[in-house]
Amino acid sequence: MKSTESVSPPPATAAPGQSRGRPADTAVLFAIASGLAVIHLLTDNRYGFHRDELQFLSDAHHLDWGFVAFPPLTPFVERIGLALFGLSLAGLRLFSVLAQGVAVFVSGLMARELGGHRLAQVTVALAVAFSPLSLFEGTEFQYTSFDFLWWALIAYFAIRLLNSENPRWWLAIGAAVGLGLETKYGIVFLIAGLLAGVVFTPARRYLKSGWFWGGVALALLIFLPNLAWLVRHNFISYDFLRYIHARDVGEGRAQGFLKGQFLVCVNLVAAPLWLAGLVGFLFNRRFRLLAFLYAVPLVLFWISKGRNYYTAGVYPMLLAMGAVIAERFLGFVPRGTRRTIEAAYFAMFAVISAYICAVVLPLASSGPLKQFALARNGDLREEFGWHELVRTVAQIRDSLSPEQRAHLGITTGNYGEYGAVEILGSAYGLPAPIGTTNSEWLRGSPSPPPTTLIVLGLTPEQANSIFTSCRLAGHNGNLEGIRNEESVYHPDIFVCGPPRLPWPVLWKEHRNFG
Repeated sequence: MKSTESVSPPPATAAPGQSRGRPADTAVLFAIASGLAVIHLLTDNRYGFHRDELQFLSDAHHLDWGFVAFPPLTPFVERIGLALFGLSLAGLRLFSVLAQGVAVFVSGLMARELGGHRLAQVTVALAVAFSPLSLFEGTEFQYTSFDFLWWALIAYFAIRLLNSENPRWWLAIGAAVGLGLETKYGIVFLIAGLLAGVVFTPARRYLKSGWFWGGVALALLIFLPNLAWLVRHNFISYDFLRYIHARDVGEGRAQGFLKGQFLVCVNLVAAPLWLAGLVGFLFNRRFRLLAFLYAVPLVLFWISKGRNYYTAGVYPMLLAMGAVIAERFLGFVPRGTRRTIEAAYFAMFAVISAYICAVVLPLASSGPLKQFALARNGDLREEFGWHELVRTVAQIRDSLSPEQRAHLGITTGNYGEYGAVEILGSAYGLPAPIGTTNSEWLRGSPSPPPTTLIVLGLTPEQANSIFTSCRLAGHNGNLEGIRNEESVYHPDIFVCGPPRLPWPVLWKEHRNFG
């Protein structure tokens, strides 16, 4: 056991809790994070809103302590974005960009705290910045963008705790856990890993610390408003998560989980680093808790058939340890050989990163580079057609008689259509949409009930089975002819009469998750 410990990467260059950072190193990390932010800010306004962003924008207009599909923090942040920037793509996505920039910066700090110098810090910061999932999280306003940050911060605070042996870091961990619970419920898998690490490693000594229980109390206090909301609504979010999980498994979205750990969660060239980091944590007595922080969520998601990107937030800490190990290994290699290895690594890293950027980022507004990205990135394809949809609905509305317009409703088949009509439709004076997906359903059936309906998101058979006197009134698509969910699966728009069932009965039968 003693010999094993001797080859692990302890923070031996400084005493526990002693800073090893230099201002120049910090400046380099800041430059990398800022450079990533600039890339996003220059490209994030290329196309349009993603359907998920339209859901967040809609929920931001109906703030509550919880929503069917997610906790309240993300819509709250979006509400701030609307107040500051209006309907600006780059402005609203700025918060996701900042979250990823902080995650990149913190990743470099993890390497520093583990004993790494500039090479290790720069390596891990670049590896996180140009990992496919992390890079994607800065292109759209998603709750996963903030979820990624909380996972990285929890790992960083845990490293600070174990290195400094200062139990006050439990308060920082508790705050990050609480914010994570207010962002995405999947963080409970990370909490399971954290608790397992505490119980099964020397960190169990903190169970006797008041600071540990103070961190637990702080996390619960932050989460309490959403917990109360869940209780009031019979834990409807649990029903949502069960449905979405069954859908993902049924559609094959959970396949390739282990493969995705290499190709989605981390830059492929950096895979040896995170593997070395995992081994390093396993064989380092002081930091072994971090091995549990990775292994437990990984195994739980794998067994329960989660999607591959759910674990992305734990890789910054593995990359940090791996970069420190690599840096120390290179310290024993002759200078010429070391420079050759470094040059070869960063050359391969640059090539793979360029490919990732071409696929993930909307680098071009036209031409071959745009077509290259759209052919490989389904999320980018979902950013087209929303303005055209709303404009078509407005034209159909204008074609109706004054009596029909006076009692008009617009029903939607998914949260993207709902958000588009509510957010983008205000410019055309469209009425508030009617939807039964996620939190739209909780808002209740329309009052007063409309007698004429513009119906989106349904097939002809579905429209005629729910509503009366339906006729085809228009088509849904986009000017560039891009095949996406709306243009392929929801191409028809109908004008219909009232539903066949009373609105309250219809509402009970059509609670939808998506």
